[in-house]
Amino acid sequence: MSTSQHAFENLVQMFEQSVETFADRDLFGVKTEGRYQWATYREVGEAVDAFRGGLSSLGVGAGDKVAIISNNSPMWAIGAYATYGLGAQYVPMYEAQIEKDWRYILEDSGTRVLLVSTAEIYERTRGFVDELEALEHVVLLGGSADGALTYEELKSRGVESPVPSVEPSREDICGFIYTSGTTGEPKGVLLSHWNLVSNINAIHSLFPMESDDVSLSFLPWAHSFGQTCELHCMVSYGASIGLAVSVETIIENLPEVRPTLLFSVPRIFNRIYDGVQKKMTAAGGLKLKLFNATMNAANKRRDLAERGQTSPLLDLKSGVLDKVVASKVRDRFGGRLRYAFSGGAALSKEVGLFIDNLGIKVYEGYGLTETSPIVSANRPGGQKIGSIGKCIPGVTVKIAPTETAPEGQGEIVVYGPNVMQGYHNLPEKTAEVMTEDGGFRTGDMGRQDDEGYLWITGRVKEQYKLENGKYVVPAPMEEQLKLSPLINQVLIDGANRLFNIALVVPDMESLKAWAQETGVAFDSDEALCADPRAHARIGEELASCGAEFKGYERPKKWALAHEEFSPANDMLTPTLKLKRRNVMAAYEATIEALYE
Repeated sequence: MSTSQHAFENLVQMFEQSVETFADRDLFGVKTEGRYQWATYREVGEAVDAFRGGLSSLGVGAGDKVAIISNNSPMWAIGAYATYGLGAQYVPMYEAQIEKDWRYILEDSGTRVLLVSTAEIYERTRGFVDELEALEHVVLLGGSADGALTYEELKSRGVESPVPSVEPSREDICGFIYTSGTTGEPKGVLLSHWNLVSNINAIHSLFPMESDDVSLSFLPWAHSFGQTCELHCMVSYGASIGLAVSVETIIENLPEVRPTLLFSVPRIFNRIYDGVQKKMTAAGGLKLKLFNATMNAANKRRDLAERGQTSPLLDLKSGVLDKVVASKVRDRFGGRLRYAFSGGAALSKEVGLFIDNLGIKVYEGYGLTETSPIVSANRPGGQKIGSIGKCIPGVTVKIAPTETAPEGQGEIVVYGPNVMQGYHNLPEKTAEVMTEDGGFRTGDMGRQDDEGYLWITGRVKEQYKLENGKYVVPAPMEEQLKLSPLINQVLIDGANRLFNIALVVPDMESLKAWAQETGVAFDSDEALCADPRAHARIGEELASCGAEFKGYERPKKWALAHEEFSPANDMLTPTLKLKRRNVMAAYEATIEALYE
């Protein structure tokens, strides 16, 4: 049963309506003792009622802030819906964030109660109660620690002294989502119930999702994409969410959960693309021929479809190849996957076509934390692979010309009910990104074609000028280079220099396999990255994958780094965006040496 006729007003109404309508359906699945065990909408609803009473016993009421440091879990969602039901505001953070970020966010938001997932995080944060003026309690969700107030204890209080939910108005703030802060301190994005619910209502009008749909959840709900598009949307449909044990176990968990929908960022699709390509190349022979034939047949069918034509013979051939080849790959996803939704960064057209050729529809969309997040999306009956789709209902964009953008391109400015209420306590920063007529300046460069499809061409702030006056937009080039099986991560730079350079983190597993095949001896990852033969091999990949780059865009020199960029070393944000400034500071000497 679909709920597509509903128009939700706030997240409390949405959640309670789904609990009532889909009481006996599974909501959350968690792998415990080797198998997935599921909790129903009724059970989760009862937990939310109890925890709401528990939070109320701590004095939480309208306008108060409840923060959480946790990976995705049923308790993450229970904490969120319990908080909303008190008219309070939810402030999510990542377990992977550094401690100074936690402290900054707690102090900046004025959080009153902090929920933490583990005893280890509890020990690191319990002292904040004495140090931060607003913070009164740290609640331990899992495990045990001396003197800790626990999730179960608060639920018991709520059962003894229940508190009815309040229904917030559209304008009420439901939560803060702190931007990842690729530059400077994180900014608290204020999002109202209507900001998020307008996005959910738009999805209901576009996608034929059902209550028997299932997703495998690995995108963090602390990020707007995972929170709105997966958690809240799946709940609004009465659908089920199986939680991946970790990002590393996605491939293992897929056949266990057997999802019908997948919400992902390009990094995961790139990993799947890379894995299948490596496997087929290694297999060689007939397997590789059949795989290539499957891809070619799918490409030809798509080309014909775009011209409004079909070929019965090609359809027959594709059907046979689908059963022999593509269905085997789909089985690795659990065999039931209908749609995959990609967002968070640009998906390479090559990878999009590859996933589509396997018989899995990939709908790429676009959005930002400040737009709740969805601005535009490809959808059934309206898809152009490589684009970020058309604006969702109620949302419009303007392409604002900039000094450096080529003709027909400019900064994407967004208008609609999804645009944030502002940055918390930062009126000047808010004014910088808002236009006089209420538009949000995204900082993304793009264009809109005659049919209304949007195309991203880079970031305004990341664009730089070479010494010869040519402008370079590095991010799309970096995504293209990462399609190489030997390249894990890459940074391109050349601001105010004669030419571009590349700092490459190789895919060490693939590079080691190449070294063993070619007789290159090494005793450590660092030694292999320093070997001139490995340097030359990566250079071949840069040239091959960057063959379509303009001459001045191609990196003339490059260096290899053996340590992966990550949130832990502060070179990636928690949402895995490159912190360019930090990477360039850490490798300053290496980069300077390339220009000597």
